[in-house]
Amino acid sequence: MKKIILTICLVLGLSQISNAQINFGLKGGVNYNNSGDATFSSTGNDVLEGAESKSGYHAGIWFRGNLPIVGLYLRPEIVYTQVKSEYIYNNSSTDYNFKKIDVPVLIGKKFFGFANAFIGPSFQYILDDEFNFSNLTTDEFEKFSIGAQMGFGIEIGNLGVDVRWERGLSENEAKFTNITIDNRTDQIIFGLSFKL
Repeated sequence: MKKIILTICLVLGLSQISNAQINFGLKGGVNYNNSGDATFSSTGNDVLEGAESKSGYHAGIWFRGNLPIVGLYLRPEIVYTQVKSEYIYNNSSTDYNFKKIDVPVLIGKKFFGFANAFIGPSFQYILDDEFNFSNLTTDEFEKFSIGAQMGFGIEIGNLGVDVRWERGLSENEAKFTNITIDNRTDQIIFGLSFKL
């Protein structure tokens, strides 16, 4: 059902801009992710100290077309993202890594001919996760989630630079043998794009 909703949103979004001039290009950049707390699954007590932000990266493609509403545009993207968080346990650290596909569908507005601001939902599908703590593996994992992105950027010629904040909206947890991690995305994203 969730995949059907994602497909419908993409089709509707692209159909709205099908009669407009469509721009597209490549994008990539770095992100600073901060996952939630890790707790004992049975007791709900914190087992690892709160996640430390770690850097990750993303790369993908974007499309953009003007909407019938004056001055607004729609920008769907398909982005591969790898994020990492670090947890502290008994004065030693452990990493939680996961890889995902993000599909933000952003509505934006241009200002002054070179600046823009945007906001919209982000549909996420986690491809793989890795938790380096006592060789634990995921028992239970909701791989599809919905978040929100907002940000602003500038464009000069074919180059664009933007900064975004993304927050996961779905209650999403990775459950390991005895540990549960709140893995809702909470990250700052710095991106560079190139219009083809």
